[in-house]
Amino acid sequence: MNTGTIRNSIANRNIIEFIYKRHLRIAEPHVYGIKNGKRQLLVYQIGGSTSSGRLPDWRRINIDEISGLKVTEQKFAGRRGNPSAEHNDWDAIIAIVE
Repeated sequence: MNTGTIRNSIANRNIIEFIYKRHLRIAEPHVYGIKNGKRQLLVYQIGGSTSSGRLPDWRRINIDEISGLKVTEQKFAGRRGNPSAEHNDWDAIIAIVE
């Protein structure tokens, strides 16, 4: 996957759409980083579907498992309230919403 697209969507605050674990996700990308050797994306999922909880909510996504990534023209305002501590733990942060 071209991670430049992810970095640009974070920098420009564009809402993204993608398929992850057979579900369409509509989300605000907040952090792209590395955790336990895996490239991950922390998103605030605002639409689509999920099998693991309620919406809207924070989700940590393995980038290598994303398909059909689309960057929309829709923008989001910026950082949201802090996610849980488990979502703030990174080995390295590559891009983050300012």
